[in-house]
Amino acid sequence: MKNIKFMYSKVMLLSGLLFVVMMSCERDITDKVEFAHLTKSGEIFTDSPIGLGSDFYFPYTGSKPTAWSVDESEGYESAASMRIDVPNANDPEGNYAGAIFRVDGAGRDLTEFDALTFWAKATQGVVIGEIGFGQDFGLNKYQVNETDVSFSTTWQKYVIPIPDASKLFDERGMFWYSAGTQNTGGNAYSFWIDELKFEKLGTIGQSRPAIQNGEDVVKNVFAGISLELTGFTQTFNLGNGIDKTVNVAPSYFDFTSSEPSIAFINEFGNISVSSGTAVITASLGGVEAEGSLTINAVGQFELAPTPTTNPSNVISVFSDSYENIPVDYFNGYWEPYQTTLGGEIIINGQNVIKFTDFNFVGTKLITPLDISEMTHFSIDILMPVILPTDIDMLIVLKNENSAETTLQQQRIGGQTYQWSNQTGDITDTETNATFEAGGVWKTFKIPLRPTSETGLDKTGVNLIIIERIKSSNVTDLHIDNMYFFKE
Repeated sequence: MKNIKFMYSKVMLLSGLLFVVMMSCERDITDKVEFAHLTKSGEIFTDSPIGLGSDFYFPYTGSKPTAWSVDESEGYESAASMRIDVPNANDPEGNYAGAIFRVDGAGRDLTEFDALTFWAKATQGVVIGEIGFGQDFGLNKYQVNETDVSFSTTWQKYVIPIPDASKLFDERGMFWYSAGTQNTGGNAYSFWIDELKFEKLGTIGQSRPAIQNGEDVVKNVFAGISLELTGFTQTFNLGNGIDKTVNVAPSYFDFTSSEPSIAFINEFGNISVSSGTAVITASLGGVEAEGSLTINAVGQFELAPTPTTNPSNVISVFSDSYENIPVDYFNGYWEPYQTTLGGEIIINGQNVIKFTDFNFVGTKLITPLDISEMTHFSIDILMPVILPTDIDMLIVLKNENSAETTLQQQRIGGQTYQWSNQTGDITDTETNATFEAGGVWKTFKIPLRPTSETGLDKTGVNLIIIERIKSSNVTDLHIDNMYFFKE
């Protein structure tokens, strides 16, 4: 404490001297002082990384950490380029290549540019999953990316337009990429990127932003829940006459709610809903976005019933009533076939899982689970609206590393729910398992069949998959109290 007081005294003395000097000086201090500005350089990589600092490359989880390097024998009209080696799908160090390039230090002022550009080629014709800028492993407020970018074996120039450069006055996320194998064999390949930089092309125009993928969407929901606006894109016409569509972070948009007291939306596209009807629209850079979201909110959301099973007989995956085991994710966003969006949210102070645009979804456990002593799997499901074809779903338990495609599946819905083995043969049914009405929680307690009947390795379950049958119209559902138990 003495040291702290001593330092404070010195600071006060120094402040006093500065005050005297400033008061005795006739010239205004602003005539002499120049405040620091962020760099306006657009160059990221020419023959080497430019202005990124010493710690700028951050691979994604699961990516091979050594995928990126500087190749000093290959470049576009230059001596060197960035080389990315996409590994084989079975590479133990990582089964794909992906990372961000983040400035190590203060961000850059990119407000004078209109595009990220680069030259690229590959060892073979390939399609790169995602390339963009704006990821900083923080809020990623101004992320932009293009998907399915086609590379050939010769150098070509690529352009990713900036949606609204006025937002990028302090940006650290210079570049990011994600690339996987291209065929069923999962074979490796390489690609090169050079002359990576932000440019002012002056040939990008005809901005056409969109929300909800340009569609006018209507959602019937409960008052008191939260929603997410989705489908943010912007289409530009490039100098060569070709239209280019990029995925855009919601923070680029300015949102408008027709009734803010009913549906309030923040800069990240998150909507808080109370009772009533409201329409959400948006604009980007002064251009009205195509698409809208109409929200009809009626009635308060009722929480799931509190489970009564003795905690000593429970292994809980998701519930506020029990201690939960570690979960990697509740939605794996498995491309390219999964459409399901959403995950864990809080409604009226309780944790709930909410899915929209549902077709199938998976919950992955961090550690494979031994359910040898468990007799049932329990899950609470609520759907806002029930139609005759709504209630037809499968619940599948799997061991991710097993050679079997489906180890145990449980069909629920209609007037019964039915269990079947991995061949699809129905071996048991149970009545009185139907959903009574929309907006009402239904608890399903599904018996776990013996290993001899199902092939399920009960010592290593780490995937729980919920899947919509093709004939079903399920789009939105809520889930709570997901756990295994023994009677």
